[in-house]
Amino acid sequence: MSGPRVLVAGASIAGPALAHWLRRRGAEVTVVERAPELRPGGQAVDARGVAKKVIGRMGLDAAVRAACTDTAGAHTVDADGHVLETFRADDDGGDGFIADIEILRGDLSQVLYDDTRDGVEYVFGDRIAGLAQDADGVDVVFAGGDRRRFELVVGADGLHSALRAMVFGPHERFLRHLGHVLAFYSVPNEFGLDRWLLEYQDQESGRSALLRPIQDATRAMAIFSFASADFDVDHRDVAAQKVLLRERMAGLGWLTPDILAHLDDTPDFYLDQVAQVVMDRWSSGRVGLIGDAAFSSSPMSGQGTGLALVGAYLLAGELAAAGWDPDAGFARYEARMRSFVEANQEIGRLNARSRDVPGPDAEPRPDFAGAWFTELVGRAINGVELPDYAGVPDYAGVPDSAAPAGSPITSSAKP
Repeated sequence: MSGPRVLVAGASIAGPALAHWLRRRGAEVTVVERAPELRPGGQAVDARGVAKKVIGRMGLDAAVRAACTDTAGAHTVDADGHVLETFRADDDGGDGFIADIEILRGDLSQVLYDDTRDGVEYVFGDRIAGLAQDADGVDVVFAGGDRRRFELVVGADGLHSALRAMVFGPHERFLRHLGHVLAFYSVPNEFGLDRWLLEYQDQESGRSALLRPIQDATRAMAIFSFASADFDVDHRDVAAQKVLLRERMAGLGWLTPDILAHLDDTPDFYLDQVAQVVMDRWSSGRVGLIGDAAFSSSPMSGQGTGLALVGAYLLAGELAAAGWDPDAGFARYEARMRSFVEANQEIGRLNARSRDVPGPDAEPRPDFAGAWFTELVGRAINGVELPDYAGVPDYAGVPDSAAPAGSPITSSAKP
């Protein structure tokens, strides 16, 4: 017997991670990605606490660590480059401000893709154009013209999820802008970075500039953020985004002019609002959501990747434990994840508020020194159970001859 056919939209982190666990549980998985290939580079992302356990259960700890940025720590500096505060990667057991597992988004995506490509069908340069579901499955129309039927469809297509808009409603119903905009892009490492991140914050204007090392020592990642009460720039209009960034970073000081000098030459520019996705439900019938599409906590939380990895483990496990019944499987997934998500979203909101521009109408900046914040961080890092799913199929490491006929382990599907 063949396992259920599952379509996953999005091939960044949540999508391939979910594909890994769905395949392990016996499903036949297709991942569709609108980009023509995997997108390299991107922001550095972290794995802390329970997310590291998921990576270990995937058997990918060595591969992920081999691709890490190897950042030793971070220095906050003043406008003249003098060090104000230092954070090390081994603080708090590797789960601190700089995590010991820190990796560029594109590099983690590559690790997950390489792990799944031989048992999962990847379709690049296409997207879901329409779908209709009934009691037994989902009929999907692809933009490229293909029409196929699946038992389940899951959106892992990010903050601006097209599948979420298609099934659940327009973006403005779910996006919560946190009052800031974030931009990042790679630059030549002409700044002498050597395993240490440097960050300059201008408290009065709510702006910051940051340089971080990456595995390629000849280059560095630049990150800017600025306060913005609203955000009305098209997230796909790169030219307009660069104009906006130059305008908002003018006069910031520190190394900002030198970093901006590379803006037109960078191959991997990204700018978007700092936002969260807040939804009452992450599923509708046979269609579900995961990762930023369902519960973005924003980069201000530092936990978006952790939520994606943990969510992938739990969603695949709960669906399989429910015999692939969507009502039961999606409900148990949401029940297990909800408080974990809420803790991380609260940290994202607090960190965003700490960077707000001071003023008579501004809320007081949070005091992170209290025991309440330590407790919140604990819930955000480790506040979710990872069941062993005893009795649920797990085909990891099973020889091809022992895998069920038609299971993804014996499939010859290639990207």
